[in-house]
Amino acid sequence: MRVDSFDFDLPQDSIALRPHNPRDEAKLLLVPPTGAFEDHSVLNLPDFLEPGDALVFNDTKVIPAELSGTRVRGEIRAGIHFNLHKREDLSTWRAFARPAKKVQLGDRIDFSDRFSAEISEKGDAGEVCLRFNCDGTALDQAIASVGHIPLPPYIASKRAEDEKDKTDYQTIYADKDGAVAAPTAGLHFTDRLFSMLDEKKIERHFVTLHVGAGTFLPVKAEDTDDHKMHAEWGEISPALADKLNAVHARGNRIIAVGTTSLRLLESAAGDDGIIRPFCGDTDIFITPGYRFRAIDGLMTNFHLPKSTLFMLVSAIMGRDRMQAAYVHAIANGYRFYSYGDSSLLLPERHKGAAQGEETK
Repeated sequence: MRVDSFDFDLPQDSIALRPHNPRDEAKLLLVPPTGAFEDHSVLNLPDFLEPGDALVFNDTKVIPAELSGTRVRGEIRAGIHFNLHKREDLSTWRAFARPAKKVQLGDRIDFSDRFSAEISEKGDAGEVCLRFNCDGTALDQAIASVGHIPLPPYIASKRAEDEKDKTDYQTIYADKDGAVAAPTAGLHFTDRLFSMLDEKKIERHFVTLHVGAGTFLPVKAEDTDDHKMHAEWGEISPALADKLNAVHARGNRIIAVGTTSLRLLESAAGDDGIIRPFCGDTDIFITPGYRFRAIDGLMTNFHLPKSTLFMLVSAIMGRDRMQAAYVHAIANGYRFYSYGDSSLLLPERHKGAAQGEETK
């Protein structure tokens, strides 16, 4: 499929620079398979779920993954910035460097008097491997001491990070350190909303997918077949897999909260629709024509034109349907991207059937 078929016009003033306050009163656009779109609030979410349905959240925690340092090679000194995006081992991270052209293997990067790294690998599109001079918990602490919250580029280009972002850009249930971008659909959830879901007997389950900075990379290929996704590490425990399979066994729905939860669930599911334990990397790329195996719906924010995430939501509902939904959202003042409003996508339930096949 051509990437430009997923393009749309988005006014700059539709991009949210701060989250709605309170979080759970942001707008929620209900997108059913046919008929009119419905404008609601996130607080209305329980109204669209049935007792026994399950919401699946990503409990990854954003780390201060934006680092600034000094590149050292002989007598040469130059400032350089990095966005960590995937941990390789106890002492090594993959990162995107800025500027990257003059970086060479073996360059030393000083982040502080006692904290440094060496460029151990250089790849395409500014990607490098940083081998740090400490590892494990000591490395985590060193990164935390010098790093900054890695705001998405469409926010960082318009304003600087501040203290509020340390809490605004983190879900209230964040638990496992490792993400360099927030699973932003979950930013809308509060203790109040959780209580409302509990009252209706909606199950809550948590998977872990450490979101990488690759989620913000533009699709440079002209055809989706030529785009390569960056891998991200995720985990679904055996006990959780059993609980999720029980949801489907009794006829209830699994609704992913965010594209990261969805991608992990789909990575763990077989052609038979059974979700299996998972621990490792996934680079799953979901486009229209994909046959969903694990999920029955998705709660997600509004995504960039021509992005892999807009392709994913088009796979769920159909490209034409999502294009129309986004036209509605823009016309009705919905706020886009990480700090923006939300949508609830509920396709027809046809187990094993492909969604969005008209866009093949």
